[in-house]
Amino acid sequence: MELRQLEHFVAVAQERHFTHAAELLQISQSGLSASIRALETELGASLFVRSTRRVELTAAGQALLEESHRTLASAAAAKDAVLAVRGVVGGTLAVGSEQCLGVLDVPRELARFRAEHPGVGIRLGFAGSTALVADVAGGRLDLAVIAVCAPPPPGVDLHPLATRPLVLLCHAGHPLAGVAEVALDQLGEETFVGFQQDWGASALATRAFAAAGRAHRVELEVNDVHSLLDLVEAGLGVAVVPEPIAAKRPDRLHAVRLTGREVPAWDVAVAVPQVPSPAAAALLAQLRAPG
Repeated sequence: MELRQLEHFVAVAQERHFTHAAELLQISQSGLSASIRALETELGASLFVRSTRRVELTAAGQALLEESHRTLASAAAAKDAVLAVRGVVGGTLAVGSEQCLGVLDVPRELARFRAEHPGVGIRLGFAGSTALVADVAGGRLDLAVIAVCAPPPPGVDLHPLATRPLVLLCHAGHPLAGVAEVALDQLGEETFVGFQQDWGASALATRAFAAAGRAHRVELEVNDVHSLLDLVEAGLGVAVVPEPIAAKRPDRLHAVRLTGREVPAWDVAVAVPQVPSPAAAALLAQLRAPG
């Protein structure tokens, strides 16, 4: 089994199409098909269910995909480690972040990093914190900036950056806009706007309401910060969010402090593999540096 074959396999698994994967890899479709067939022969299992329009992973293919990500990431890390010995930080750095964490200017930090390490290619994606941690564990990301929702999985270390409170966000005309604080058990009749379940704020809010003996029923679910702010501003519901998100529209939305021991803090951290690549280690050091 060669790394090249695993790269071909991952491309087909991601594209779900041999022609598209061949174009992405810049090889012929016949060459790609031959590579996959050779891999299937070596493993003694079919990796894809083929149809005229697309391909799907078999159970064996799904099992191989997770390990392929780790193997390719380890191979890239080994190459980068050799470069680092020569004083060169190179390779590609795959970074993930949740939107509007508030304690870190991700674009500015990446610009600083690129200026200091021009030989490193940067890939950036946004997702919920739960998914980001899983991607670090699976070798799909080298580093992620997240809200801490649970203990990290094996092989992942969390490095704290900052802590902020969770608040209740409501529009200016809401009855709670005139109060300074509110307990979770006083919110039973409210309609909630929230993020998808893998976002940090959603996971933390669900946990807090469960600890308070209340269900956190989100009726309006979004996957970006500005849509949530728009819905709250329109009076369609209230939302439990970290203070940095609430601060985005202080003139039109009101933040109410949440009280009670069951209310968790919004802890922002950097998630990296226990043995990070030289590029990931360099960015981690930059993010943790004072000032």
